[in-house]
Amino acid sequence: MNVVRRQRTIVQPVAVFGYGYWSGKDVRVEFRPAPPNSGITFVRDDLKSAGRIPARFENRIEVPRRTCLRMGSAQVDMVEHILAALAGLHVDNCEVGIDQSEAPGCDGSAMAFVAALDSVGIVEQTAPAKRLEITEHVRLAEGDTWIEAVPSLQGTYSVEYTVHYPSDSVIGHQIASFEVTPQVFRDELAPCRTFVLEREAQEMIRNGKGTRVRSQDLLILGENGPLQNRLRFDNECARHKALDVIGDLALTGCEIVGQITAFRSGHRLNSAFANELVTRFTTTGLRKSA
Repeated sequence: MNVVRRQRTIVQPVAVFGYGYWSGKDVRVEFRPAPPNSGITFVRDDLKSAGRIPARFENRIEVPRRTCLRMGSAQVDMVEHILAALAGLHVDNCEVGIDQSEAPGCDGSAMAFVAALDSVGIVEQTAPAKRLEITEHVRLAEGDTWIEAVPSLQGTYSVEYTVHYPSDSVIGHQIASFEVTPQVFRDELAPCRTFVLEREAQEMIRNGKGTRVRSQDLLILGENGPLQNRLRFDNECARHKALDVIGDLALTGCEIVGQITAFRSGHRLNSAFANELVTRFTTTGLRKSA
């Protein structure tokens, strides 16, 4: 197995600006250095008594199509891309200040967050990284969707995701499989955008959601491909779903050592799987759940 690396944080604060896809509100996110063993914590800067929300599966609430966290009266929505960027770059400790309830969608990928974190630099800390090692096969399923993990003989973290849209040839059947390292995440996963079928987008708009979002802001897929946009990879949809898995499994609070394979899983199943992993496996530097 690989030598356990040290925990990491960023060198200095850095901000990202955008607007929330669902709310349409302008929002500022600020990434801030944090001490060893503090993990990832969201802070609602707009609240008088700033609500602090640790990025843990216990704090997840069920909201369709996105990952949302709540503690007390404080809530943050659509945080999966931020969590993926931090996990993908091996940033273990970070305070994430936000002045609205919803994170910015940016271009639907994690690129803006990765660029911001890279711009200020990432530094090692003294404590060893918290690791969750998969030592046996574990699987969760919901209908015809599932996610599973097996041990990694190489002592690495890898994610494979299969997208399957048999009735929508514009997406069809796609597979993305990657070892999750900072450079692989930067190059192969961070640029991959969230996607929605044109009929789904129209339905959301009819329901008053996403009215500020343009087809250039993410992948809206019509019968012949993206509307007013271009794919960055032939299997960009599967790659983005792999990115989502990385973000949702960051709710374990650990670096995962194992091979993750998912078939059409969504945020709810991914987050339930994070819970299952922490419950089942011993973690380094983190108490095992009862």
